[in-house]
Amino acid sequence: MVRWLILLSLLISTLFAGEERCPVEGCPAYNNLKHSKNTDNLSLDTQRAYPVLRKHKGQYLILIRGENPAQRWVDERCFDGQGKKPADTLFKPERQEEAESKENILALSWHNAYCETHRHRKECRRSLLALGKERYAERHFVLHGLWPQPRSHTYCDVDRELVQLDRLGQWQHLPCLVIEEEVEKRLERVMPGYAADLHKHEWIKHGTCYGTDATGYFGDAVSLTEQLNNSRVGSFFRDQRGNRVTIRQVRSIFDRTFGRGAGQRVELKCEKGMITELWLHLGSGSDDLGILLQRGKKSRSRCQGGIVDRAGFQR
Repeated sequence: MVRWLILLSLLISTLFAGEERCPVEGCPAYNNLKHSKNTDNLSLDTQRAYPVLRKHKGQYLILIRGENPAQRWVDERCFDGQGKKPADTLFKPERQEEAESKENILALSWHNAYCETHRHRKECRRSLLALGKERYAERHFVLHGLWPQPRSHTYCDVDRELVQLDRLGQWQHLPCLVIEEEVEKRLERVMPGYAADLHKHEWIKHGTCYGTDATGYFGDAVSLTEQLNNSRVGSFFRDQRGNRVTIRQVRSIFDRTFGRGAGQRVELKCEKGMITELWLHLGSGSDDLGILLQRGKKSRSRCQGGIVDRAGFQR
């Protein structure tokens, strides 16, 4: 009976586990709040993410699957501490001497349409507590990635084992990234796929070729995403939810917002009659989206228009 209760408790903990976070220190994981017992002398692995169940009195209750007991208490500093060091398995030291990428594509997803075609993805699930509340991703473009060009410019100085993990979609097993706290919070907001470790994939495949560390890469990507969402382009798409818009309309609003010619640097991506993404072809040498668009390459768009999908599963 006791054994079944333990298994039931573990199952409930697994089902209702909160967000997964990466520790910044290899702290001991205790059975209790008093830190008086640590079965099997467990310590956190800084290359592994753990579900955080709750926070209490400066400590986190986390889930370590496969251990008994699986629920462990660790100090708050283990996840929020200072003096973080990047995983040295991600890239070779000499890569940081490279110049920043000169041409990039900023890929922004319309999350409502993405979830119509990926209904079971983790980032598309809704908590019962969130019903009736409109989420940020349901009224804004969200970050897919910032991709150095040409398209073949990927996996720069990344270990073969990590490339293989990434290509197999085993993103949860990729090393944790070191990103400054303020940037990481903004990243979680504009990238719903963060919950499914999309950021790890984007760094391994594309960020390693960008010419900065992870904070610089994601800081630029987040800033550019926010600039678009806070512009007239963002307002246009929010106002057009439920309507069909054309590439001509989209390019026109880009020209009026970011200067004549900016629209020629925009591609629409569509699926099942819905606009799923914007691809913005950017140049370099500035942190201003309008200037980067003016310096980008002109592009063609195979998709000529589509529906700006509303939130919820409708198709």
